[in-house]
Amino acid sequence: MTDRISLPELESYLWGAATLLRGLVDAGDYKQFVFPLLFYKRLSDVWDEEYAAALADTGEARDAAYALATAGDRFIIPDNAH
Repeated sequence: MTDRISLPELESYLWGAATLLRGLVDAGDYKQFVFPLLFYKRLSDVWDEEYAAALADTGEARDAAYALATAGDRFIIPDNAH
């Protein structure tokens, strides 16, 4: 016997979990939850790209503080919030 489930079973399980978590939120109001999360995800991705570019420009891992400061020029993501 195998412990694996099929893709349709997994999709059904995840959809049911999402429905339970969503609760009684109207589909039209759901955007109030989703859009801020999408915005924050994009903000985090841009910050990661800027940090990687700044770290590559210095060429040394010891200049991580410089890369951290450079990535935080446009916006700041608080510690433990990334």
